[in-house]
Amino acid sequence: MRKRFLIAFAVTLSVSTVMLTALSASAAPPAAAPTVTPGWVTGLQGGSGSTVGPDGALYVPEPVAGRISRVDPTTGAVTTFASGLPTQVIPLGGVMDVAFIGQTAYALVTLVSDPLFGGDDIDGIYRIDGPNNSTVVADIGAFAIANPPDADIFLATGVQYAMEPYRGGFLVTDGHHNRVYQVTRDGAVSELLQLGNVVPTGLATRGNTVYMAEAGPLPHNPADGKVVSFEPGSSSTTQIAAGAPLMVDVELGRGRDVFALSQGLHTVGDAGSPADADTGSLVRVNDNGTVTPIATKLDRPTSLELIGTTAYVVTLTGEIWKIDNISGPPFGH
Repeated sequence: MRKRFLIAFAVTLSVSTVMLTALSASAAPPAAAPTVTPGWVTGLQGGSGSTVGPDGALYVPEPVAGRISRVDPTTGAVTTFASGLPTQVIPLGGVMDVAFIGQTAYALVTLVSDPLFGGDDIDGIYRIDGPNNSTVVADIGAFAIANPPDADIFLATGVQYAMEPYRGGFLVTDGHHNRVYQVTRDGAVSELLQLGNVVPTGLATRGNTVYMAEAGPLPHNPADGKVVSFEPGSSSTTQIAAGAPLMVDVELGRGRDVFALSQGLHTVGDAGSPADADTGSLVRVNDNGTVTPIATKLDRPTSLELIGTTAYVVTLTGEIWKIDNISGPPFGH
């Protein structure tokens, strides 16, 4: 009799434990909604690209000042990492992006030597040798002039937008010549992919696969804002998602998450001009090829970095916006 009682007690305890576990799981709090901190960092001299350095900090070019700043991702404290780089000749170009290979930083510079606007510097990749010293390692502008695309262009050197480390060198997008270049650290430049009028912008990689954002041609309709992918040897890209106007960057999150940055509506109508203020968005790419807004009303964003579940968005006006809990449900700011 005592044995039966103990067995019955054990069964009851087991069932109760399962019920408590189920109740606990059902009572778990929902995922926190994304929260947007506009102007988390302000006062940068322009904004374009960005990267997360080997020390875990953000590195952001300031094209107006010709420098790269280091930003503490916890406190937002800004310090100068490198200066003395070419400054803008027109209100576009200059230091567009930054990337690291190992502990060494490299800067992408564009539109500082085009014959249409003048300038005595070199459009290409600069190795950062010290706080005030850099060395040109690749002259992309000269390659572009010597190898023009079969397309209607008016800037001979092109507009190099983003740079991503790849196989010991770099991939570089040209949003005007509609190309992706492969560049080695000893200066060899080659055309990896020639595209139609899709305006390639930001880059991300996972293994051999390259993910790329496309702003699309004027008037930058939402359907033309895309995330695509390709691999070395490809002659074309594969569409991953579309649906947000003027896509300017793509980043890979945890697991299979893919996020993209839309600069927003473009009602001005001029080639190369930015989107309308406060119309940008951070979007999540869905498996069915659509995108879901995670944060909206961003002011002319240009570049995106992810650290954990926090997104850092650089803006054209020299700000960094912080968006926490990006893995949570969509949230309209």
